[in-house]
Amino acid sequence: MALVLEKSFFAEYQDKLVSADEAVKIVKSGDWVQYGEFVMQPKELDRALARRANELEDVKIRCVTITMIPEVVKVDPERKHFRFNDWHFSAYSRHLQNENLCNYIPITYHEGKKLIEEYVDIDVAFILVSSMNELGFFNLGTSNSITSYVIEKAKKVVVEVNDSIPVCLGGNGESIHISQVDYIVKSSNNEGLLNLPEPTVSAVDKAIAKKAMELIEDRVCLQLGIGAMPNAIGSMIADSDLKDLGVHTEMLVDAFVDMYDKGRISGKYKTVDKGKMVYTFAMGTDKLYNFLDNNPVCASYPVHYTNDPFIISQNDKVFAINNALEVDLYNQVASEAAGSRQISGTGGQLDFIFASFRSKGGKGLICLSSTATLKDGSVVSRIKPTLSPATIVTVPRSIVYYVVTEYGIAMLKGKTTWQRAEALINIAHPDFRDELIKEAEKMKIWVRSNKL
Repeated sequence: MALVLEKSFFAEYQDKLVSADEAVKIVKSGDWVQYGEFVMQPKELDRALARRANELEDVKIRCVTITMIPEVVKVDPERKHFRFNDWHFSAYSRHLQNENLCNYIPITYHEGKKLIEEYVDIDVAFILVSSMNELGFFNLGTSNSITSYVIEKAKKVVVEVNDSIPVCLGGNGESIHISQVDYIVKSSNNEGLLNLPEPTVSAVDKAIAKKAMELIEDRVCLQLGIGAMPNAIGSMIADSDLKDLGVHTEMLVDAFVDMYDKGRISGKYKTVDKGKMVYTFAMGTDKLYNFLDNNPVCASYPVHYTNDPFIISQNDKVFAINNALEVDLYNQVASEAAGSRQISGTGGQLDFIFASFRSKGGKGLICLSSTATLKDGSVVSRIKPTLSPATIVTVPRSIVYYVVTEYGIAMLKGKTTWQRAEALINIAHPDFRDELIKEAEKMKIWVRSNKL
């Protein structure tokens, strides 16, 4: 029976197999096209669509965190044919935004399923996938996230098959069946996934990581955000004597492989998905991608599951570690924008900080260096009286839990505005504390009994 099924799917595969140039003919002027996410972006189809630029007008393209400059953008610098948009900015997105070639799409990440089902049009989806297995399934590789919703919503689905894609087990939503596919395009070179450069970890990053480590204990359920500092904490955990840690995270990074290989992660005390390292997308190096390939310890889920605060918080001791750009004395956290310039996106930070407080014994950390050095060499405090003008709030003050700098830890829950201001000024750089006190007095969030 299995042999008959295999032959049947092979025949269907051959029927749907076309060149990239043939597949992109289904795109019409005015269409909404969705590309794959993160390191799972379809290069063959992107190049083919770019070759049709002069035939098309007002084709709107969405992506999540581009890891390349799309060819459709390169061939259309005036945006006459293609309008490119990103759900979460990367360095490439920021570069394109500077040239007015990319727009941001705000999203609270765990709401992705309902948002796409009810509020988003998708005419064509271009999805990068692994080779088809004997049962007719293509794996979505390292990016589950919103991709399964995109597949369900799209009027037409084209998969680009790349044999080098790791098979990332679920969970759920990690695969697409050939019956859901309209066209299949074979990658011409089976190029491997992007390897991110190793983050540069500064002395300040290490100092912040050491402060965060003071709060971590056995059996915590970890979430790490992107960047050098969360990776520094992951490295410290790997080299510690902590034990029986669990993983329920938005992003899986190389540091989790190190922690697992050194015996820190067992997941046996998790309440949800016991024994599994749960994630919705992965970005890192071949070390991570090889670890993921057909590994039953790892469980890939759509983001409405991984990032739902009410699912996350069913685990005890949820320990969420995330970066920020600025925090003001009202405790508002800005992690995605500087003034009117979009830097990244809301991502899962809000989801996991909220969930950590709901979790029994949980802790949600916003970590940032106390100062930043500007291009002109001047040094400014990242703890500010108020956020820079036009800056977007990522985590509202009522949700913020812990803030950590190299100078200490501020726990803000249940505190008055003047207590919160005092706690933050205590962990600001000493050179800026007097100035911050003066501003807090003007803002009426400082009282005589306050002292540092």
